[in-house]
Amino acid sequence: MASCACIIWPTNICQFNSWNQMQTTNDFKMRSVYDLFQKDTGVSFVWNGTDKASTPCSWKEVSCNSDNSSITKVTFSLFSISSSEFLPFICQIDTLESLDVSQNFLSSIPNEFITVCGGISGLKLLNFSGNKLEGFLPTFTGFGKLESLDFSFNNLKGKVDLQLNGLNSLKSLNLSSNRFNGSVPTSLGKFNLLEELHLSENAFQGEFPTQILNFGNLTLIDLSLNRLSGVIPDRIGELSKLQVLILSSNRLSGTIPQSLRNVTMLTRFAANQNYFVGNIPFGITTYLRNLDLSFNTLNGTIPQDLLFPMNLQFVDLTSNKFEGPVPSNMSINLIRLRLGQNALNGSFPSASFESLQSLTYLELDNNQLTGPIPSELRKCQKLALLNLAQNKLSGVIPVELVDMSNLQVLSLQSNNLVGEIPSNISHLNRLQRLNFSSNSLTGSIPSSLSSLRNLTNLNLRGNKLSGRIPVDISNLNVLLELQLGGNQLGGPIPDMPLSLQIALNLSHNLFRGPIPSSFSRLTSLEVLDLSYNRFSGQIPDYLAGMKVLTRLVLSNNQLSGVVPKFESFVIVDTDGNEDLIYPSPVAKLEYNDKKGKTLSSTIILLLFVLGGFGFGIFAKFCLQYVVSNSLHQTKVCWITDDSLHKSQIKLPKTMAAICRPINIVQSNEFYTYYKVMMPCGMCYCIKKITKKSKSFNLHSFESFKQGLANISHLSNYTMVPLAYAVESDNAFIFYEYPQHGTLFDLLHGRCDDNVVDWSSRFTIAVGICRGLAILHGGSLFSDQVLLLHVSSSSIFMKYLNQPLIGDIELGRAFNSSQFSVAVGYVPPEYAYVMEVTEAGNMYSFGVIMLELLTGKPAISEGTELTKWIIQHEDLNEVVDSRVSGNSVQVHQQMLLVLEIALQCLSVSPNERPDAKELLETLLTLGQQFGI
Repeated sequence: MASCACIIWPTNICQFNSWNQMQTTNDFKMRSVYDLFQKDTGVSFVWNGTDKASTPCSWKEVSCNSDNSSITKVTFSLFSISSSEFLPFICQIDTLESLDVSQNFLSSIPNEFITVCGGISGLKLLNFSGNKLEGFLPTFTGFGKLESLDFSFNNLKGKVDLQLNGLNSLKSLNLSSNRFNGSVPTSLGKFNLLEELHLSENAFQGEFPTQILNFGNLTLIDLSLNRLSGVIPDRIGELSKLQVLILSSNRLSGTIPQSLRNVTMLTRFAANQNYFVGNIPFGITTYLRNLDLSFNTLNGTIPQDLLFPMNLQFVDLTSNKFEGPVPSNMSINLIRLRLGQNALNGSFPSASFESLQSLTYLELDNNQLTGPIPSELRKCQKLALLNLAQNKLSGVIPVELVDMSNLQVLSLQSNNLVGEIPSNISHLNRLQRLNFSSNSLTGSIPSSLSSLRNLTNLNLRGNKLSGRIPVDISNLNVLLELQLGGNQLGGPIPDMPLSLQIALNLSHNLFRGPIPSSFSRLTSLEVLDLSYNRFSGQIPDYLAGMKVLTRLVLSNNQLSGVVPKFESFVIVDTDGNEDLIYPSPVAKLEYNDKKGKTLSSTIILLLFVLGGFGFGIFAKFCLQYVVSNSLHQTKVCWITDDSLHKSQIKLPKTMAAICRPINIVQSNEFYTYYKVMMPCGMCYCIKKITKKSKSFNLHSFESFKQGLANISHLSNYTMVPLAYAVESDNAFIFYEYPQHGTLFDLLHGRCDDNVVDWSSRFTIAVGICRGLAILHGGSLFSDQVLLLHVSSSSIFMKYLNQPLIGDIELGRAFNSSQFSVAVGYVPPEYAYVMEVTEAGNMYSFGVIMLELLTGKPAISEGTELTKWIIQHEDLNEVVDSRVSGNSVQVHQQMLLVLEIALQCLSVSPNERPDAKELLETLLTLGQQFGI
């Protein structure tokens, strides 16, 4: 036959030669990429052991069509790639439909990539998420069939305008977790085919973009954690296919659009952390599964139908201004109901809870509910957390509550409860935290409490309990905190649980006789309060030898004899014991200004040198080896009761992520923070502490990791640990990822057109001061908490107006005499005192206030910010002109706050205001400023 006839076989023979040639060409290109990768990634190369001569269709993460004639999908995720040299080569594979280079170390994209890849007619997916890309978003020319584009979790900046306008087939766009600013992009292809729009965690600003309402196919909109303002247009109800709408943590105001109740596909609506006012629209939850409107200023009554739809599972209305009764009609499928921190009143809706078989979390705290606690709550058999604290509830504690066998947290404090503690409380065998404090409970402490073997925190203080402490209380062998103060207890004190670490409080009772010798066995105890009793005899010498003890309160007893000598870090209160003999005080060192400055400068220089050692010690290789070996000896120990986090945090993913420098958020000699994205898409912050550090206190490490649970009381003010893991040389602490990084990032890590405004800066200062006031006051910890490290890098930004104080657990892990205060934040007395103090914390906070006021970091070009301020005779020149320049009123306000900041920086610690005093001053100024 002279020419080829087109005979139909299982494969068209007429096309075979061209297919074979195309396959050979594409195979050659993949092998070229193989060589480039091996050169770039070294021994950690994922394709090590792969036969280079084999067809690439058999290689890991390479997919081909059914007859292996075309390469269609290539996934390079987690390949440890740092060079973008391979990208133009891979785009020469003209059959490519999907390219995933996520979770690598890429810092740039070559122009040739856009040019070549834009010509691939069938390319549908590009994923560059989780790299280190910097600069501006490229303009996409070509890419006519591209449906999914993901640049999330990078460091891209600038405005997004027309760069994506040519993507006429685009259905999914993800630009979240970058530094984009300007208006929300709405030029996304002329056919308006977009279905998913992920733009969270950027700096987009302006009013809600009404243009996106023209995208009628939208199923998901996530604009959270930006700076959007204005109102949500009522037209949003026209998006009939919308399933998820997330607007959290912006500056949106006005009312919740009523039109949302008409969107029959909408299952999740989150608009928490905004400035919404008014009532919740009637019928808004008709189709919803998840509603979060917490931390707004919504008011009025909660609609009676709000909790009724059968599909509804999660509702969070925390911290609004709702009043009136709790709705009586509730969905039997509710899993989490959070209505705390409002002004709800009336009696507890008892009948509402009879059929809530799925309810796991119920929070009605900080309201004005009255009447008894209904026994019907026992029907909620899955309830793990019940928080009814700080209401006006009365009557007795229903014995039926003990039928909730899954209960882990029971908080009934600060009510008007009377009667006795139910004797059958031992049935709550999963209970971890029990708080009945500040009520009017009577009778004795039931001995059955000693059977709650999982109990970590027991708080019964501030009641009218009498009799003796149960003799078997030592059986609570994981108990960390025991608060029995403010009762009428007496008799012999039994052996206490050896696990006690946070506090043992027996104050304001009727105990008498010598201080028990059995207390000497409490080697992990940090706070012991025996004040306002009738203890007599001498103060035992063993108390001075308790290595972890930081506070001892013995005031108002009948003690006598010589007071033992305690370590300088132990706060001892012995007032009100008339027969005590005090040893001669040691003469205090006189402060020499010149010497102090010299020593301080020397320490600062030394710390500056040491600070760099935390970087560069990471290996990019042996990832799988490190992960497999770590998993053999590492176990996650949970602090939180939140099943969501427990299901999302994956230890193998965590151990893999901490081996990759791209995930480092910040690092120093003592610890490293990592940002880890779990497979579900949720991000967590992991702190790795090395136990080999000379400053790490190995003796107290066990108590340190147990004491992490105590921090969870301050979820609105501090970084709250969710869990921890310990291996032979390191400890890991898990937190929710703070969406805006650190305050240092917010102030000094953004370009000039993203300047934080004065209102936000002042709000941040108030938030930090409020947290310090609580930590220093000891109201929730029962003892004062001093911070070893206060700086703009240790303040994390959950939202733009909500700072969280970090590193508060370091005081339980490091020797305070050796741990270094951050350079630029060192109080002058540290040079000779070498002791962390409340006044020292306030000095460091004063430096943070200067950063907020000036926009400058604590150290700039080798000069401390405090010294830079002193060098200026005219303080009008030091405040940040980017913020104050356009408003005389703002300029004057900043100067007033500057005067307060300078008080915190007084050379004499005694002249600095304490946190509570300073907070009152700032709140007063805030009212005057209208902030």
